[in-house]
Amino acid sequence: MSDLEPKKSALIRILQIFEKYSDFNHPLKQNDIIEILERDYGIIVERKSISRNISLLKELGYEIESTRQGSFLVDRPFEDSELRMLIDGVLSSKHITAKHSKELIEKLCNMSNVYFRSHVKNVYSVNDWNKTDNQALFLNIELIDESIERKCQIEFDYNKFGTDKKLHKSAFHKASPYQLILHNQRYYLMALNEKWHNMGYYRLDRISNMRLNEAVALTDIRTVEGFEKGIDYKQFSSALPYMFTDKYEKIELKAQERIVDQIVDWFGKDIKITPLDEEYVKVELVASPNAMEFWAMQYMNFVEVVKPLELRERVKANIEKAQEKYK
Repeated sequence: MSDLEPKKSALIRILQIFEKYSDFNHPLKQNDIIEILERDYGIIVERKSISRNISLLKELGYEIESTRQGSFLVDRPFEDSELRMLIDGVLSSKHITAKHSKELIEKLCNMSNVYFRSHVKNVYSVNDWNKTDNQALFLNIELIDESIERKCQIEFDYNKFGTDKKLHKSAFHKASPYQLILHNQRYYLMALNEKWHNMGYYRLDRISNMRLNEAVALTDIRTVEGFEKGIDYKQFSSALPYMFTDKYEKIELKAQERIVDQIVDWFGKDIKITPLDEEYVKVELVASPNAMEFWAMQYMNFVEVVKPLELRERVKANIEKAQEKYK
């Protein structure tokens, strides 16, 4: 390394040392910084140069606190608790492969110091979690963003698992993409199926061989029935407990009061709840009937579908079929 190199690079290296090795419980003395500079970067500087560079970093806006025990970096882009939350999110996300999960967790760990990593054990157990095998996930996200930006359609294969527990092509789609949605720990592509002209919600980890079709313009979402005013995100998030594509309808339920907390978790606070007696309440909401059929079966011991009658009959038929199987 040339004689001029230390003077040019010492400032940024000292900042990196503070980022990597310091926090409130691990302040660095000037001698510590001198040793790390020489050990990690081959930079030899005098003690007064360390003091001068720390002062310059403070002038540049870096929050470095100096005490008798030493100096440490106070402010970081993320608190350790925030990084742990993000890491847990990556770890529990079924739509991210084990390989990509490990890479993301490594990057998140690098945003804190060396002491943070010792508290993060998740990165070593990522292969034990239920993860997708679709390696094209991040490429698909980039292609979807690009198609929305260019206002063009996309084409892709949609896949389903077979008895061999491997993905197999089930259909080819041409679609106009509008939004990526994270729902029940899965990524979905909200897109108009151009063949059937209905809105579909496609599991992103089931999509392969995606490509842009720049020759065909994306269909304006405001021309799609039910989306004349665009996407109502507030209603959307509560009206689809499962990702079905049928039209929303008014649903009336009779539910035990003790599961109101779970109903609000599923459908949000815009639902109407009316007490019926000490045990039951009436719940009125707007949702997908097909999704509500599955939801009502899940909560059949606590909930009764009152309206619409067609949905009520479907749930009743499901219960009767189930009863036949368990005679």
